[in-house]
Amino acid sequence: MSSVAASPPATAARAVRTRGPSVATVYRWELRKLISQKRTYLGFALVVILPIFFVVFQNVRQSHDRGGDNIFAAQITQSGLATPVLMLLFLSVFMLPLAAALVAGDIVAAEDGNGTLKTILTRSVNRGQVFGAKVLAAITYATIAVFLSAAVATAAGVVSWGFKSVRTFSGTIVSAPEALLLVFASNGIYLIPLLTVAAIGVLLSTATRNSAAAVVGTIGLVIFLFILAQIPGLEGIRPYLLTEQFENWHGLLRTPTDWAPIAHSAWVCALYALPALFAAYLIFLRRDVAGG
Repeated sequence: MSSVAASPPATAARAVRTRGPSVATVYRWELRKLISQKRTYLGFALVVILPIFFVVFQNVRQSHDRGGDNIFAAQITQSGLATPVLMLLFLSVFMLPLAAALVAGDIVAAEDGNGTLKTILTRSVNRGQVFGAKVLAAITYATIAVFLSAAVATAAGVVSWGFKSVRTFSGTIVSAPEALLLVFASNGIYLIPLLTVAAIGVLLSTATRNSAAAVVGTIGLVIFLFILAQIPGLEGIRPYLLTEQFENWHGLLRTPTDWAPIAHSAWVCALYALPALFAAYLIFLRRDVAGG
C-alpha cells in the first residue's frame, strides 16, 4: 500500500525533472547566439552608418537643395525630424530588408551548416519550441534594426538642424513632440512588411539548409517583386505585392491619419507571412537531423 501511495508523487517529480526548458529559455539561447555572430553586427552597421553618412554629407555640402519631389527633402535643413523620415523612405526599400534577411536567412540554416541542430534537439527541447524561439529571435533582430536606425537618424538630424516642427505629406505643420511620436510610430508600422520579409527568410533558411541561398533568395524575391510592379499591364496585382506594402506607413504622416493603406497592408502581409511560417514549421518538424 505504501509503495502504491508513493507512486503518484514520484511520477510527478520525474515529470518535473524531465520537463524541458520553456520557449522563453530557448529564446534567450537564440539571442545569445545572435550576439556572438558577426552577421548580426553587419546588419546593424548598415542601418546605422547610412543615416550618419547622410547627415554628414548634408552638412558638408556647400548648398542645399530645398526643392525636390518629397516634402521632407525640402525641410532637411529646417528640422532635424525630417531626417528619420527621409532615411526610412530610403532604407525601407532595400537596406532594412537586407538586414532582416541576413539573420532570418541564417537562423535555421546555420544550425545545419554547423551540424548543431541535432545537439539542440537532444536538450529535452521539442522542435516547436526551437522553431518558435528562432522566429522570435529573427523578429527581435528586425525590430531592433528598424528602431536603431530611426534613433540614430533622429539624433543626428536633431543635433544638426534642431528639434523643430515639420510639415507632413498633407502639408499640415505638426509640433516637434508630435512629429517625434509620428516618426517612431511610422517605423513601427513599417515593421508589418519587414517582419513578413523575415518570415520568408525563415522559410528559405529552413527549406534550403543553406544560409547564403536563403539570404540571397529572400532579397532576390524582394527585387523580383519590385521589378514585377514596374511591368506594364500588371497594375491590377500591384496593390497585392509585398513590396508595395513598404510604403504603408505614409498614412500616419497625413492629416487626418489615413488608416486605409495600413489596414490593407496588414492583411496582404498576413497572406505572405502566415503561410511562409506554417510551411517552415512543417518542414522543421519533419527535418531529419540524424546525419547532423
